[in-house]
Amino acid sequence: MTIHELEPKQVWENFYSLTRIPRPSKHEAKAIAFLQDFAKEHGLESYKDEIGNLIVRCPATKGMENRVGVILQGHVDMVPQNNSDTPHNWDTDPIITRVVMKDGEPWVYATGTTLGADDGLGDAVIMTILASKDIPHGPLEALFTIDEETGMTGACNLKPGVLKGDILINLDSETEGELYVGCAGGLDCNAEFAYKTIPLPEGYKVFEVKVDGLRGGHSGMEINEGRGNANKIMARALVPVLKSMDGVMVSIEGGNMRNAIPREAIAKIAVPADKAETLKKWIAKVDTDEKAEISAIDPKVNVTVKESSAGKCMAGKTALKTMQAVYACPNAVQYMSLSIPGLVQTSNNLAIVNSEEGEDGNGTIHVKTLMRSSVDTQKEDLSEAIRSAFELAGGKVVMSGGYSGWKPDMESPILKAMEKTYKQLFGKDPEVKAIHAGLECGIFQQTYKWDMISTGPTLMSPHSPDERVYAPSVPKLFKFVCETLKNIPVKK
Repeated sequence: MTIHELEPKQVWENFYSLTRIPRPSKHEAKAIAFLQDFAKEHGLESYKDEIGNLIVRCPATKGMENRVGVILQGHVDMVPQNNSDTPHNWDTDPIITRVVMKDGEPWVYATGTTLGADDGLGDAVIMTILASKDIPHGPLEALFTIDEETGMTGACNLKPGVLKGDILINLDSETEGELYVGCAGGLDCNAEFAYKTIPLPEGYKVFEVKVDGLRGGHSGMEINEGRGNANKIMARALVPVLKSMDGVMVSIEGGNMRNAIPREAIAKIAVPADKAETLKKWIAKVDTDEKAEISAIDPKVNVTVKESSAGKCMAGKTALKTMQAVYACPNAVQYMSLSIPGLVQTSNNLAIVNSEEGEDGNGTIHVKTLMRSSVDTQKEDLSEAIRSAFELAGGKVVMSGGYSGWKPDMESPILKAMEKTYKQLFGKDPEVKAIHAGLECGIFQQTYKWDMISTGPTLMSPHSPDERVYAPSVPKLFKFVCETLKNIPVKK
């Protein structure tokens, strides 16, 4: 089976079209151009704003002209992750999809990469509705935003007065049958540690330490599962080497996306030749300990060491202090909500640790984290704890990209209407939830007074190459959204 055989066929065909177009965050121009052409092909007005968001307007179908205007919204960008054994050029290569049967039901995966169903399937649903001639709806606008995954850039720069609708349906949540009415806010931490390079000391042997086999995943949706963080594991492995074995660091690269739990990290280090065996035994112990501690959630975790080569290394104590700060930095869940059972309230993802050497012998170790919280004061408090860890180690710290969460409105008219519609369609109530992830609704509310809700198909492990879609959830979502549009009330 291929995705071309799945229902609704047009939704999956539109999604397939998007998988042909590389669209990592900050590189969405080709996808936006494709959507502009799509709108033109179907006789629809489109408008690209100054930042790069695309708005498409679709007139009401006959007899629905007096309904409240609705905005269907999704983001165009995706998280570019691929396994180390899957070469993929994110500037040029399409995503290769596959359908896997589990317990007799189809799941859609990519092949060694992220799938981009977050939020490509939401976009595909919107495209299908825009192109249809037989789905009843009132005045309709589609908002396709850019750079949701790395900075919420499109949402943050959306100008007031551009969109005319009063209701926004965001199609970027990840469990069919759930309606989301709130989300966490976020804040980025960027720390830099400067170093100079020197020739490798005489008598030192170079080794590569690698952490891999981790599942990674979405730093909001899956931060509560206890999945291993490659950067934290690497700090555990390296701090004793740098502190007690006279070790020096050559380079480090861990993680590559702020909102993805890091799956892999690679560091080059060097120790005196007479301590090589001590190093190997220590790394073997870290590997054994990690397997014992997290194999229930990360069964393929590996911490390995092998001989390597290098001519230079980092001078002084910068590497040690940086890795001590990484070791000390708060990571994963910090607080659970006391008002919503099971909801993560505040977390941090220690996402990226990488060294960058300049031509002049100077270099910088960059450390990047993403904090999330549905309580702004708690997010601010966590940011100061993280700042303290990095500044005490000599780092320069900048906080950026902060945004507030989306406060739930349990009396929302669109919530009430969609609850009723869902029960009529499927014979049961949808679950109403808040989410520990950054939905753009939290930013939209600063500019527009929309009545908002979020829904979507069932996705698992977004932001990792294990990303997959439960295919039977897609026709249910599509039917639900179409029926919701049919039942939008008359404008007063």
